Amino acid sequence: MCRALILLSLILLLVGVPKKLSAQTTDLARIEYTYFPQSNSDNSFRRFRSFVNYPIKLNDKEAYLIPGVEYRNVNFKYEDSENFNTQKLDRFHSFKGNLAYTFKLSEDWRFAAEAGLKIASNLSTDKVINDDLIYIGSVYFVKIKEDERYVEPWRLILGLNYSTTTGFPFPLPIVNYYKRFHPRWSYTVGTPKSNLKHYFNDKHSMQAFVTLDGFFANIQENFKVQTANNGTAESISMTILLSGLGYEYHFTDHISFYTYAGYTLMNDIRLRDKDMEDLYTINKTNTFYCRGGLKFSIL
Repeated sequence: MCRALILLSLILLLVGVPKKLSAQTTDLARIEYTYFPQSNSDNSFRRFRSFVNYPIKLNDKEAYLIPGVEYRNVNFKYEDSENFNTQKLDRFHSFKGNLAYTFKLSEDWRFAAEAGLKIASNLSTDKVINDDLIYIGSVYFVKIKEDERYVEPWRLILGLNYSTTTGFPFPLPIVNYYKRFHPRWSYTVGTPKSNLKHYFNDKHSMQAFVTLDGFFANIQENFKVQTANNGTAESISMTILLSGLGYEYHFTDHISFYTYAGYTLMNDIRLRDKDMEDLYTINKTNTFYCRGGLKFSIL
């Protein structure tokens, strides 16, 4: 059952949002805080994130139903002088509910499907409107292969993810491969994260990583933006490509503290119009980044 739970949480937590995919992990719950300033600017970005996923076994054939909830609070301190009112962009909320179903196809392969609804908005009118709603869906095929030489088996994940806010009328592919190739070393290659991890002992580990992060939200009270492409801002999106180092400390087998620090390789925050076209870019200068939190894992 433990191996099945590892697969379930891994599948579920790989589900993405536009321009961003959550990190591949075996976490069932997490509380996290993210901060980075914008270089050559007084702007800064802060995010609080928490989620819980709960696998429910349906039968002896390792079929599971997995409900999950997530909340994000994004505080974007927009201090740059602009020709529009930036106060509408200082706070964004995201609430997500999702439900996944998974079962074994064979001894090594597992299939999973997930559907969810997200509310992502600045909620400036204090109520939810249709444009705040984001629909997501994913399918995954996961292969896990035992390797008795090392602590954990290797895993291959192949999938498709669709969201109504990606700007693409088709699902986007997910490919991810993980291997613990030595008792003290492992690596992950693919989306949304690639890393090389060293385990000092059962308590301490460090990793070098490259990963994607970001968010998307509706702007309820749309406003005009005077640029070369004059238009009306109706949503905001952020895409960040990060590199850096991470440290993790295990208090117990299942509860750990983690912290990551690094530098953005791409820092792209944009206002978008009703057709999801770029309208205005907010300071693309790369900058320092840090993130930390507590998590409950099944490993």
